[in-house]
Amino acid sequence: MTPSKPTAIVIGAGFTGCALAYDLAQRGFAVDILERGELTSGTSGRTHGLLHSGARYCVADKEAAIECIQENIILRKIAKQCIEFNGGYFISLNEEDLAYAPAFIAGAQDCGIPLEEIGVKQSLETEPALNPQILTAYRVPDGSFDPLRLGMAFAASAINYGAVFHTFVEVTGFLFDGKGNVIGVNAVDRHANRPVAFQADITINATGAWAGKVAEMARVPVPVRPTPGIMVAYEKRVTQHVINRLCEPADGDILLPQRRMAVIGTTSFEVEDADYIPVDPDQIQNMHKRAAMLVPELQNIKMRGAYMSARPLIGGMMSGRSLSRTFKCYDHKENDGVDGLVTVTGGKATTCRVMAEKTADLVCQKIGWERPGETQHYPLADYHRYYQPRGLQP
Repeated sequence: MTPSKPTAIVIGAGFTGCALAYDLAQRGFAVDILERGELTSGTSGRTHGLLHSGARYCVADKEAAIECIQENIILRKIAKQCIEFNGGYFISLNEEDLAYAPAFIAGAQDCGIPLEEIGVKQSLETEPALNPQILTAYRVPDGSFDPLRLGMAFAASAINYGAVFHTFVEVTGFLFDGKGNVIGVNAVDRHANRPVAFQADITINATGAWAGKVAEMARVPVPVRPTPGIMVAYEKRVTQHVINRLCEPADGDILLPQRRMAVIGTTSFEVEDADYIPVDPDQIQNMHKRAAMLVPELQNIKMRGAYMSARPLIGGMMSGRSLSRTFKCYDHKENDGVDGLVTVTGGKATTCRVMAEKTADLVCQKIGWERPGETQHYPLADYHRYYQPRGLQP
């Protein structure tokens, strides 16, 4: 018999975990969110902050591109408090970039991404700091968002529906019934340095680049390859638009205006341990060089800092940048014979809401709870509302 109020545990309070907590709570679930650090303290808090139009992926990864443009439109409606919808340019610097343009134009059209070619003169009048040697430019609906505010807005919306966030609570293992199915988790409350346990009808692993490591505790595989990228922030905001290099995805191909800063990103390499990723000095210099190719002024502007985040790319036979940026949701009963556990991973910050929605659809289907998702229709709660009393229940 389906309970009057089904229960769920969400592991991970990044963008996807917060959006999933909101979606499930809105559908009537009692939700506990467990995060080993603070909200968005993993990859989500160290993201580039780009609201993707999908144009970066429209040639080689159309599925991800379509997801991005669709969610770009939705987030601009429901998360205005977190987004600067400043638009983006794709600029060419040489003949090789120009040769990429026909595939880029066709891809954008195939994916439904608005695209407008603008003249070099207009581009430089609008963005005078751009490299004056640019050969052409295209305008796309990119934007920038504040990572912490986006996470808090989804979390505040979840709290409005009764979800409870447990920060600094680290999952150490799963609870199983007599048939080997997951019925909850064991954890450590790092505030009090004591063990705690949570039980629920369904547990969702939403830990991104750490999804494979968490899944191993339940003896199930998840093919995630932590793929970090280095970003460099500068002390001056040099453009008002997002500036993209008109080329295949490459190191240092996006320069983002973020508050009063400029941020260039990103590199791409694989690691085994997403918890320890040193910021390589050679990659910092590569980013600095790439940034100056887009905006020469950055050669002489002080770096504010360099940082990295580990993308949760879905593994397989491919590696590196050839991995899809789309997401996958795994029902471990179907894949591994372990009921009570679902994993969602992959995707991008821009697609966190739809990742949550599709995962919640699967969860509802699994337990026979017929409630449609409605998160796309309503503005998110004021992110300030995240700061209200919450914590472990006695």
